[in-house]
Amino acid sequence: MGDVISNSVRFDFSGARVLVTGGSNGIGLAVARAFAEAGARVHVTGTRGAARDYPHDLSGFEYSSLDVRDADAIARVAGACPALDVLVNNAGANFAFRPSEWEPDVFEDSVRVNLLSAFRMAVACRPLLVESRLEGGPSVLNVASMSAFKAVPIVPGYGAAKAGIVQLTLNLAAAWAKQGIRVNAVAPGLIESNMTRAMKGIEALEKPELERTLLRRWGTPGDVAPTFLYLASAAARFVTGQTWRVDGGYSVA
Repeated sequence: MGDVISNSVRFDFSGARVLVTGGSNGIGLAVARAFAEAGARVHVTGTRGAARDYPHDLSGFEYSSLDVRDADAIARVAGACPALDVLVNNAGANFAFRPSEWEPDVFEDSVRVNLLSAFRMAVACRPLLVESRLEGGPSVLNVASMSAFKAVPIVPGYGAAKAGIVQLTLNLAAAWAKQGIRVNAVAPGLIESNMTRAMKGIEALEKPELERTLLRRWGTPGDVAPTFLYLASAAARFVTGQTWRVDGGYSVA
């Protein structure tokens, strides 16, 4: 076999300001790093008190501690941003066991974390986004999931919330188009992260997912991050209201 032919795409977000909720870990961290490497000033949120409380280096980002269930805290984080060009609504969690999302209060909490917080953050950031001068327009990028498109009995609240994210993306895109704000979502498939770590090595959980994934492997946060940069870039200036599936072929199997 010959040498690999490079066809990497490089985006330039020099001077842009980006907020990534839940950017302290997993997919959010990969997205934050990708925007930073493209020249953006990136603000991330996490659940720990300070950036230094994480085992990995977050020193290249602005950091805010945020419980996304706290409406006042969401308003404070948005209000602290001097300007904003891209909002990535990534923060999320699920509650598969002890407590279970089949308990109504836990179901409600999961929807609050994974759906309602994204709406609140988008609305809080809209005045900043309207003022953006980013080529191709400012963006809200929501994180959906393949759980939005199938039954997930182990986390029904999470699945319902992610289905709501798809619908929220449609409605925000329709409502804010006249203001020049594009709204899209990314639905990752089987991705290695803290949220999915418990599945690995448990054949009953992992094997069916891998068998349905056409590329027959786990994805990585780095596999997902470039889609966010594309959707926020001028190359996607005519794309809004869409949910992009980055799933290794899971959705067509």
